[in-house]
Amino acid sequence: MKFTTLLALLGLACLLSLAPDTSAQKQDIPKSISGSMAWTLGFAEKGFLSVAEAMPEDKYGYIPTGGNFEGVRSFGEQVKHVACAQFAFFNEIEGKTPPDACERGGPSTAKTKAELLKYLQDSFDYGNKVLATITPANANDRVEGRYAGPNTKLGIAATALWHLTDHYGQLVVYLRLNGIVPPVTQKYPLKVR
Repeated sequence: MKFTTLLALLGLACLLSLAPDTSAQKQDIPKSISGSMAWTLGFAEKGFLSVAEAMPEDKYGYIPTGGNFEGVRSFGEQVKHVACAQFAFFNEIEGKTPPDACERGGPSTAKTKAELLKYLQDSFDYGNKVLATITPANANDRVEGRYAGPNTKLGIAATALWHLTDHYGQLVVYLRLNGIVPPVTQKYPLKVR
């Protein structure tokens, strides 16, 4: 359980950099376990989708060459991997068989930017639907699976969040190496100098 908590905290820390400053506003807070996870996962999904949309289609095959990038996925392969993994994590929560070979993009035939963005959005929609089924009564139910199991339903959801933010960070590097400032950074620029 300590590993799951660490993953959830790591994912949350990554997301705090994506969240707008709301200290001046009084907002409602989530009222459930699934609502809390959905609120945070929503920030991660928006951030990830924004970087996937920001990269031009002709750069979806881009793989960095400067530094130690041997054996890494192309930009498009990363997007496809994340979409497949989202389906896999949430399939496991539902007790379904997850897609095969998500580490290689899985069974989807999506190839173009538009197809990959649709696959990604579909994976987010599915994950959010499943996430809404997590309750205090079933959050700690055991889940088996090769992608994040054995774990609990809540633990798998936390792993999905961590995984998404991990790949968000990787794709930010790909964007910047192509001279593109990530959309979230454009919207909420950090003034340090």
